[in-house]
Amino acid sequence: MAEDIRVATFDGPGSDPVIQTVPWPQVPEKAALIQIGACGVCGTDLHILKGHWPKPLPWPFTLGHELAGIIVEKGAGLTEDFMGKPLEIGSKVMLPPLMPCGSCYYCVHYPENANKCLTPVYYGRYLGFDKPPHLWGGWAEHVYVDLAMLPGTKIYKLPDDMPLLLGSLSEPLTSCIRAVNRAIEAGRFHWGDTAVVQGTGPIGILAIAAVQEMGAGRVIAVGAPEEPRLALAREFGAEATVDIETYKTSDERIAKVRDIVGGFGADLVLDCTGHPSAGPEGIEFLRDGGTFVEMGQFTDAGSISTNWHRICAKDLNVLGSWAFTANDLPLGVDMLYRARDRYPWRKMQTLFPFSEEGVADAVAQAMAMKTVKSTIVPYEELL
Repeated sequence: MAEDIRVATFDGPGSDPVIQTVPWPQVPEKAALIQIGACGVCGTDLHILKGHWPKPLPWPFTLGHELAGIIVEKGAGLTEDFMGKPLEIGSKVMLPPLMPCGSCYYCVHYPENANKCLTPVYYGRYLGFDKPPHLWGGWAEHVYVDLAMLPGTKIYKLPDDMPLLLGSLSEPLTSCIRAVNRAIEAGRFHWGDTAVVQGTGPIGILAIAAVQEMGAGRVIAVGAPEEPRLALAREFGAEATVDIETYKTSDERIAKVRDIVGGFGADLVLDCTGHPSAGPEGIEFLRDGGTFVEMGQFTDAGSISTNWHRICAKDLNVLGSWAFTANDLPLGVDMLYRARDRYPWRKMQTLFPFSEEGVADAVAQAMAMKTVKSTIVPYEELL
């Protein structure tokens, strides 16, 4: 039997990571053990560690859900991924952080909104251990999935020649694709439209790529700081950037964006910031009849400043987009693979070793915006 598996756990918001060990599990018929090659630090992880998560959480536990890894053990009954692609020992895979159960009210009646599943499944959560730590969460050496114990669990195979660092971006990119698709499905985003992306963190940078791949003619990014984020936004194809550290007031930023766009304003705004003030500002970046998609503000951190009467006065289409459904994930994997040579994906990722100091540094630098995408690497040789 192999040695124990190391996992990073947190006792609660503001706590430091602690490396603990978990016994190497028995892997039954429809289960798999996945060795982590890379796992990103997501804005959701940062919200959780800041205490912003709106529901109780089962502390202590292991964070990290933007993961890509390799199957090192699996049962004979686990033969294919969610999309029917064959799985073998050595297959490269990714896992979404939560998966629709397939049987609750939303999953049955509104599958297009199955991201609002009432009983979502989290990989590796129930292993039969009496107490934490468990093998769920990607800031670890391995994660565990068992499709028999939790039938809603889903695995997605990555292309054999896709680097795991690139594969670890497939989950956050999928959120961006769904946000743009929300506007397309509403008939409010068309080929050649002008888009403004609010926020130049990981989601903002990925949104710049996604909206271009899906037809935007022009993209303007609003965020900070210049290094590393705004500079990378331009490398990803933003024709111009607006630095919120230079243009400090909302009025200044609105005037600058409108000057860049020309005419009456942008066709589409994607808010990727998570800041309560971004919505009222973002709708002023739009032309009348434009479309605003909120995909960053999902917690109750801070108070909402209001000029929401402008939604009516400007005849806007305002859409919310939270996470994704099970069928959205292959779109993210496919876009990454097809566009693998069109964007400097690797420049997004700052790598950190899997240790207490490395995990703490990855979180701290992400919170301080010194990185675009902090990425924890338990097994550098897999990259």
